[in-house]
Amino acid sequence: QVQLVESGGGSAQAGGSLRLSCAASGPSSSMWCMGWFRQLPGKKREGVATIDSKDDKRGYADSVKGRFTISRDNVKNTLFLQMNSLKPEDTGLYYCATYQFYCWGKVDVDMDHWGKGIQVTVSS
Repeated sequence: QVQLVESGGGSAQAGGSLRLSCAASGPSSSMWCMGWFRQLPGKKREGVATIDSKDDKRGYADSVKGRFTISRDNVKNTLFLQMNSLKPEDTGLYYCATYQFYCWGKVDVDMDHWGKGIQVTVSS
C-alpha cells in the first residue's frame, strides 16, 4: 500500500520560493512515475510536474516551466518540487501522487495514489 505525505507548503511573497517534499512508502514498483498536481481555487486539479524513476525524465505544465523543478531521491523514496519566482496564481492545494507505469514526460496522467495535499499561498 502506497502512502504519501507532503510537507513544506506555506506562504510566500510573489517572486519568492518554496520547496515541497513528499515522503513515500510502499513498493517501489508502484512508483515508476511520481508527480505533483495542484488544485487552484475554483478549478479542477491539474498536473504540475512528473518524473520517472528509470531515467529521471521530467514533464512540466506550461504554466510552471522555467520556474518549478521536480526531483526525486529513489533511495529515500522522496519527491521534491522546488518552486521559484512564485506568482499569486500559483496559490492552491498541492498533491503528491504516484503511478505504477512511466509518465514519459506527460503531466495529464491518471495517477494511482495520492497524498492528502498541502496548501501553498502566494501573496502579491
